[in-house]
Amino acid sequence: METNKPSGSKKLKHPIKFNIALNEEQKIAKEKILSSKVAFLKGAAGSGKSMLAAQIALDLLFRKDIEKVILTRPAVTAGEDIGFLPGSKDDKLAPYTASIYDNMYRLYSKEKIDKELAEGNIEVIPIGFMRGRNFSNCCVIIDESQNVTQNQLELIITRLCSGARMIFVGDTAQIDLKDKKQSGFDFMSRILSTIPGVNSICLTTNHRDPIVEEILQTLKGYN
Repeated sequence: METNKPSGSKKLKHPIKFNIALNEEQKIAKEKILSSKVAFLKGAAGSGKSMLAAQIALDLLFRKDIEKVILTRPAVTAGEDIGFLPGSKDDKLAPYTASIYDNMYRLYSKEKIDKELAEGNIEVIPIGFMRGRNFSNCCVIIDESQNVTQNQLELIITRLCSGARMIFVGDTAQIDLKDKKQSGFDFMSRILSTIPGVNSICLTTNHRDPIVEEILQTLKGYN
């Protein structure tokens, strides 16, 4: 287990102990993200970028440095159309947000995460519902950001208000948009990183089976 304390955060009677420890690369990335208003977190499949974003958001929430965690990701699948989904907004988004929840459950007790969800401290919002929203005192995670178009990314980032931060998580090697050129992730991360308070961070360490890294390197030569 790992105890983490973001710089400048509130002191707690009991330390927060996460079930997964960060490696040195992730710790450095975390500090950089915590010093940012907007962060573009990049990395290949298995680099732990989504898990790191979830850990940062939960850490801030549990320390009461923020009031809420906002989760969103584009409703884009990896080449397979799952069609119409019945149910509520959360039901419809469940297939797309499952990976974020999985990371949170791995990081902390399911009981605690479910309690925060029930109390509305962790909220899921479809990207299409972003217009008109203003985000204050929260951490917004935009997972699979490589599948966010430039117009969508601009819509999301302009929702930023006082006390809020955004973490765009993505990998340009995993773009699932029919027209890959529509992705705004790499372009926006490059041009906005010149602005103070906006940072681009790349994770390189593979956290899955070592064969995954070898497979990715082999495929990269053909792609």
